[in-house]
Amino acid sequence: MPSFCMQCGAALEPGVRFCGGCGRPAELANPAPPAPSPAPVSPVQHPAYAWGGGTPNTEFEVLVREPYRMAKITLRNSSVTLEAGQLHYMVGNIQMTAQAPTLGGIAKSFLTKEKAVRPVYTGTGVIYLEPTFGELNILEVRPPEKWILDKGAYVASDAGVAIGMYTNPAFQSIFGGEGRYQTEISGQGKLLYYSPGPAERIDLAGDTLTVDGSFAVARTGSLEYRVEKAGKSLFGSWISGEGMVSTFRGYGTVMVAPIPNRYVALLYQFNGLHQAIHSIKRS
Repeated sequence: MPSFCMQCGAALEPGVRFCGGCGRPAELANPAPPAPSPAPVSPVQHPAYAWGGGTPNTEFEVLVREPYRMAKITLRNSSVTLEAGQLHYMVGNIQMTAQAPTLGGIAKSFLTKEKAVRPVYTGTGVIYLEPTFGELNILEVRPPEKWILDKGAYVASDAGVAIGMYTNPAFQSIFGGEGRYQTEISGQGKLLYYSPGPAERIDLAGDTLTVDGSFAVARTGSLEYRVEKAGKSLFGSWISGEGMVSTFRGYGTVMVAPIPNRYVALLYQFNGLHQAIHSIKRS
């Protein structure tokens, strides 16, 4: 550690006996004061990220209880919107509110085949939704993106998620199997939606996704959705056995469920068998 002369303040070289500035003996030198310790830095407090437009955190979970899937929603002084009839049971200090639908809401419900009233649950506690044989998926919605859902896919969402209606062109609605009107999701927060099988994410970067069927359960509104002939002509499409197909073009994301899970597949088969037996009885 360097030292300094107490008389003149000159720096003393190591091993010298006298100060070169004033001739004072080096043993009377004053050691250099230690460098001041840096001030403690307070840790940066990062606030917990709040889903739902700045509200306290709402946690979505999907519990697997074979053969069922059941959604668990944890509220911490926050709110969540549910599709009507989805509540199974809840624990905690939670209040449910439901507003009477407007004429516009009733009309939209009739067109989209969705419920006219979606109750809002507010408070602190845990909500369990009705179990289902199908799959429950959690999607993070962030502005400015919008999502278009298949009929009956909406289950629940954060308070910061807006629920609207999307209108398909007439040709697409007739031949595409999606219907004239679909549910449109925007805002910020988490969305819980249903699919008959495991959902797969397909990101498009200027290319085209062609789907023969109606297993595209959700898509971003940035994509161009059209119903087209599978071949270059109607006759070519007809003899190929494909007919009309749904196409998604542009930049965005499509969530598809091409294969139903085993429980939904059994339900489909049982329902088909039931209808066949019923038709035999009537004939």
